Amino acid sequence: MADRTAQATIQVGGEWLEAVSGATREIIDPADGRPFAVVAEGDEKDAEAAVAAARRAFDTGDWPRTPVAERAALLRRVADLLVRDREKLGLLESRDAGKTVEEGRVDIDCVADAFRYFADLVAAEGAGRVVDAGSPDVHSVVVHEPVGVCALITPWNYPLLQASWKVAPALAAGNTFVIKPSEITPLTTVALIELLTEAGLPAGVANLVTGPGHSVGARLAEHPDVDLVSFTGGLVSGVKVAQEAAVSVKKVALELGGKNPNVVFADACATEEGFDTAVDQALNAAFIHSGQVCSAGSRLIVEEPVRERFVAELARRAARIRLGRGTADGVECGPLVSERQRARTEEYVASALAEGAVLRSGGKRPEPSADRPETGYFYEPTVLDQCHREMRVVREEVFGPVLTVETFRTEDEAVALANDTEYGLAGAVWTADAGRARRVAGRLRHGTVWINDFHPYLPQAEWGGFGKSGTGRELGPAGLAEYRETKHVYQNLAPRPVRWFAG
Repeated sequence: MADRTAQATIQVGGEWLEAVSGATREIIDPADGRPFAVVAEGDEKDAEAAVAAARRAFDTGDWPRTPVAERAALLRRVADLLVRDREKLGLLESRDAGKTVEEGRVDIDCVADAFRYFADLVAAEGAGRVVDAGSPDVHSVVVHEPVGVCALITPWNYPLLQASWKVAPALAAGNTFVIKPSEITPLTTVALIELLTEAGLPAGVANLVTGPGHSVGARLAEHPDVDLVSFTGGLVSGVKVAQEAAVSVKKVALELGGKNPNVVFADACATEEGFDTAVDQALNAAFIHSGQVCSAGSRLIVEEPVRERFVAELARRAARIRLGRGTADGVECGPLVSERQRARTEEYVASALAEGAVLRSGGKRPEPSADRPETGYFYEPTVLDQCHREMRVVREEVFGPVLTVETFRTEDEAVALANDTEYGLAGAVWTADAGRARRVAGRLRHGTVWINDFHPYLPQAEWGGFGKSGTGRELGPAGLAEYRETKHVYQNLAPRPVRWFAG
């Protein structure tokens, strides 16, 4: 790790710096509400310096012209360093974001996989796509080149994982970048920049500004020397990013919210094993990382014949989920990331109950315990039954441990309910009928559809959404394509006069 002071968390041109203004921010452990780290609080001036460094590195540095094999080798070295530091980074992710240590460890594994995937992807590519020009005297080829300077703006729920989905393809394509992590969970992104340096990335290629979105993020989105903005976060902020980037006609990749349906047909529960699996996966869909997941299955849409039994068992098991500090043994679910996020969750539950929802479990702060300090931001996993589309809690993204239950009677009704959202990120279908599974999956307007599963993703498969879930694609070949421009090179091997004009 680099030798730097605790407050020097801004990386510009290979140097660790404090904020130009001298401002700092305390990072809060959501498990007890107490600060455990201090970072620099950058602003527009720090963003300016970071963009300038990235611009110099792209225009005059070697990285964009570094052979693909060397870029791939560096990404693989980063993956090896992530594996080396897995325990330390997993613990840091747990304290920063509130998730369990085991979730943090899994995140680090996925981050290493992402770096390896993009290393392999670029290493296997050819020199370009030859286009037949209809003449032996013409060599015509389509090639891909780096976009330039990329502004990467990442969310607080999966700080390092979401960073890797942007950093790995940006570097694989030969770009330079400035990354702005969420101001409340920046620590593992700082650690990633240190690992990139250790792996041998040239100074100025990777730059980091810790600070708030309204100053740092806004300046990156509008800066004329930034060629691409990749943003993952909420819908309101994403719209602002797109508006600011449009002024200079930048490339924009947006990965925004979700309100994801988990559709359970009665035939999926025809056996005890099928019933138990569907219930278990519904819990996983809704409550992993306390529901603070853009792809969370927060809308359970269950067929009428099994609704009562399914919801009763779901509520019983939700009430037994062990809440506590993510670093404690046996804890299954950690706190929400902030007091603000808990208050937001409480407000949604209150509005749902006022609109007629029936509380089946949770719906309050838990009793304090040794692993669950009273000062922590804990909230019980909550199941709300008898919900309908007019409720805010059904329409809007809560980003907390809240599961709503809707009921259907026919396949058409199930599809209509699942698609009745302005988002279109992810969804799932549970059925023992293979034909129905394919029909329903084909009709769902969501970027990812799982059949008899929930939450797995593959690095080689694109991740993105329909509707207001965003315009970008991450992972897979399309994820790499986001960070490239396409150029057509037409070479005339035997040039001759055209003679179209007199003279």
